[in-house]
Amino acid sequence: MSGTDNEGIRLNKYIASSGLCSRREADTLIENGKVKINGVIALQGSKVNPGDIVEVSGRKITPDDDMIYIAFNKPLGVTCTTDRRDPSNIIDYIGFDERIFPVGRLDKNSSGLILLTNDGSIVNKLLRAENGHEKEYLVTVNRPYDKAFINSMESGVPLLGQLTLPCRIKPAGDKTFKIILRQGLNRQIRRMCEYLGYRVTRLKRIRFMNVMLGDLETGKWRYLTAEEKKDLLKDK
Repeated sequence: MSGTDNEGIRLNKYIASSGLCSRREADTLIENGKVKINGVIALQGSKVNPGDIVEVSGRKITPDDDMIYIAFNKPLGVTCTTDRRDPSNIIDYIGFDERIFPVGRLDKNSSGLILLTNDGSIVNKLLRAENGHEKEYLVTVNRPYDKAFINSMESGVPLLGQLTLPCRIKPAGDKTFKIILRQGLNRQIRRMCEYLGYRVTRLKRIRFMNVMLGDLETGKWRYLTAEEKKDLLKDK
């Protein structure tokens, strides 16, 4: 088979579904001539048909039909990195039997919900800013806030050369509030609060899209439900 027929799976999606890398990274591998279909260097837009043999840098790959999607309640002090040289890395902490990686990150000094998977095809989709996926956090600051603080946070503050997108604040105490974001700039909540003269003393993510942290214990993980996966993988 040529791998360029109208039938079949797009090559970048096929590579990503093996868990090797994201679709974007797969495109780069294809562009650099690192991918072969049935022994022939593949082109962008190639399709993989049943029976085709796909190799990346000489290594045969196959898609994994048993993709893993888990929710983890990250404790403070755990780093969202797959680098095993970091003694606080999230992979060794969880100790999962198969290769997985975090979707995005939470600061080492933040806790709460983070998703992990072996499905490289969904990472860019979930993290892409223009998709505007909601993330909800429970935040405590060092002193009581007022209405002006809420208005400023919701309207947007200057950060990293841009104005943060509008967000929603739900008071949860004189120094605690919930914030719903549709973007994920580096240390965004902490920097927004600092700009307004407040210091974050506690930050916990409690929701990512339709996945809730709920009563999942700190340091524990669970598989996503069928309903959670359905929404997460929509338009994958």
